Amino acid sequence: MIKKAHKFAKLGYKRIRQYPLFSIASAAFLAGCGLYFSGQITASRWLLAVVAVAEVLPLLWRMGRDLREGTYGIDILAAAAIIASVAFRQYWPAIVIVLMLTGGEALEHFAEHRAKTELDALLSRAPKLAHLLKSGKEVDIPVGRVQRGDKLIIKAGEVVPVDAVIIEGKANFDESSLTGESLPQAKKENDQLLSGSLSIDGAVTVKALRPASDSQYEEIIKLVKAAANSKAPFIRLADRFSVPFTVLAFILATGAWIAGHQSIRFLDVLVVATPCPLILAAPIAVISGMSRSARHGIIVKNGGSLERLARAETIAFDKTGTLTKGNLAVDKVNVFNHFKPDEALRFAAILEQSSSHVLAQAIIAAASKAGIRLARAKNIREYPGSGLSARVNGRIVLVGNLSFLGEQKIKLTGYGSSIKNLQTSTYVAVDGELAGAISFKDELRPESKSTLQALTKMGIKHLIMLTGDNTNAAKAIAKKLGLSEFEAETLPADKLRLMEKLPYRPVVFVGDGVNDAPVLASADVGIAIGAKGETAASQSADMVIMKDDISYVATALSIAQRTFSIARQSILVGIALSIVLMLVFSTGRFKPIYGAVLQEVVDVLVIFNALRAHGSGSAKHLNLLKLMHVK
Repeated sequence: MIKKAHKFAKLGYKRIRQYPLFSIASAAFLAGCGLYFSGQITASRWLLAVVAVAEVLPLLWRMGRDLREGTYGIDILAAAAIIASVAFRQYWPAIVIVLMLTGGEALEHFAEHRAKTELDALLSRAPKLAHLLKSGKEVDIPVGRVQRGDKLIIKAGEVVPVDAVIIEGKANFDESSLTGESLPQAKKENDQLLSGSLSIDGAVTVKALRPASDSQYEEIIKLVKAAANSKAPFIRLADRFSVPFTVLAFILATGAWIAGHQSIRFLDVLVVATPCPLILAAPIAVISGMSRSARHGIIVKNGGSLERLARAETIAFDKTGTLTKGNLAVDKVNVFNHFKPDEALRFAAILEQSSSHVLAQAIIAAASKAGIRLARAKNIREYPGSGLSARVNGRIVLVGNLSFLGEQKIKLTGYGSSIKNLQTSTYVAVDGELAGAISFKDELRPESKSTLQALTKMGIKHLIMLTGDNTNAAKAIAKKLGLSEFEAETLPADKLRLMEKLPYRPVVFVGDGVNDAPVLASADVGIAIGAKGETAASQSADMVIMKDDISYVATALSIAQRTFSIARQSILVGIALSIVLMLVFSTGRFKPIYGAVLQEVVDVLVIFNALRAHGSGSAKHLNLLKLMHVK
């Protein structure tokens, strides 16, 4: 029992620290009720008045700051209602408004805090240690201590700690999370390496070009922070209704006062014009929508992003790992001399069995799919960053890039343009003759095209693809998807500039890699796909789709649109009922206490309507979710 009480006390203390104003208002309300029913009416009024004034002062400060910045919001109506209630010594209505206001803020903060706890610290991919070569010995030091000109060793499977140039060795590097290029890049002496890229095979010795603080990975992190701070201010749904509703309430209240020659009529109207429907409807609908999103594996970090998504007119997509699988597959096997496609593929797959290279896995998968049985190779020798050699059934086989075959004295002339593309092919030579060139492709996600079609049907005006991949690869994917607009070979800074020029707003960006982090942060809504913990994408995004399935972008949009349709409906119903009550109470025939009770009835109706956002939805909504493969 003592342990349970202690646990409950700790939880209560934690909640008080998270939502202090709501806790103070709640405690004052309960204390006021206790004093009132114990006969200490004056004491209860003083207590409630102090709390109401204490709440309205920071409210007025925020309101003044917003007005100076050219924005406005629900604070105007809330402050007016609280001040008027205190001025007319109607402290109970004042404290009810305080409770509703702080309760709405607490609900929004709770939803955001809960969403953030669903995610881990997602910048763990940033390298922490570097292997420094000092006096011929290898010493591990923190990345922050690396200086320009230091010699470092980068081993297979390690992330490049700082921007550097290779001074010894060869290896293939995965730069997809930085540039969007889906194919591994072969790097040799004098080639530059970007920090954050991953060594696939072989160890290389490099010279640091700059310290970690000035390297590419750190520049991306700086871009993320700058982009997040540069977002335009957002006017929430409730705020857009607050000013006209406030003006109308004051006109009716003043008119009732003048017509009836009784100042109490001014209060009669304001009591039923309290902003509770505006304060409660949107936060409750938003929390319901966020909860419904979470049930589908979509983590929404804040309510504002859900509202911006509901109003979105443009959605921009990264290519590699977003519209495509990000996993390479064999596209074509071109053959030379007397060799057949299956024969060239079989020789390549036999050697690649001993490699963990991404291209090797694609070749082995293609051989398996074709039903090719693989023998065992003998005397396998690996040339890091270049290729493999071995003996297969007494024949000497070479597999690797074009420069590797040239170094091994394989004749490469007389084949035209078939062997010109170094980056997209693996080459096979048998007994000194060129046997084949295996080209690769990044496979399109099966759900990508149907998702884009669904988004268009849901009212998205503009779809565009932004990628760091080469123009030919981007053009091929855009053609398959039916996308008329794309931008290729774009670095993170280029994507930021392109996003700023897009005409239809709000703009949503969907991506998955480190190179997407800045644009995810700068977009009106950033959506990270797949929640890859080793990237900065999830940390920068407003929403994270936990499942590696792009169709959930359409699901998120559907939920957002339904959530804010219900929120708008709740607000308008609340405003309509409040206007009717204002007209009725402007006659002066009813006491203010009756107005307060009726206003609470309106609040309950608004709350129950807003909670519909948590439900399964209409037949149209359910059919869309079924179409997008949501269980």
